[in-house]
Amino acid sequence: MSKRKGILIIVSGPAGSGKGTVVKELVDSHTGIELSVSATTRAPRPGEVNGVHYHFIDKAEFENRIANGEILEYTTYCENYYGTPLKEVKQALARGKDIVLEIEVDGAMQVKKKMRNAVTVMLTPPDGETLERRLRSRGTETDEVVRWRLARAREELALIPKYDYSVVNEDGRAKECAELIYSIILAEHARTKRTKKIIKKFI
Repeated sequence: MSKRKGILIIVSGPAGSGKGTVVKELVDSHTGIELSVSATTRAPRPGEVNGVHYHFIDKAEFENRIANGEILEYTTYCENYYGTPLKEVKQALARGKDIVLEIEVDGAMQVKKKMRNAVTVMLTPPDGETLERRLRSRGTETDEVVRWRLARAREELALIPKYDYSVVNEDGRAKECAELIYSIILAEHARTKRTKKIIKKFI
């Protein structure tokens, strides 16, 4: 039996959507799914391990990889680059692993242009009130930052029509949400565009 090729799954969502929790649940619950390790130019924080939490590289090397087409998507934050190494993603997909990218909408759109078979999922809170409550319950951000995040969330959620799927993350139901995304992955593996080799055996 030939080994199936992995699927690239992009999970986006505004701050407060719970995407980090959901993605961790998804990866921890299913051995065939891996979370892509991003590259960054920022310095490692205490306890962070190179190749596990991030691939830590310097700015010159990162920019060289961009120029050579070796970065699938990238962004800048606080004067540092963050991005997805293309080689590692392709190698994992070839091994039959389904790879999850937990990235922002800008990065997701970059990936969709380069890898059209990628599956995009927008994770959303059930409503605006819940989103605001989640952001404020953190207790780590000022009112100004919360207002900025809410405005940014509206911009991100306006891009839902550009995504393949939209999944609501209800309070306390991260596991159910992760399993719904897993069912999407299983269904995507059965799409006819991914089963051409099977079709050729009969035609």
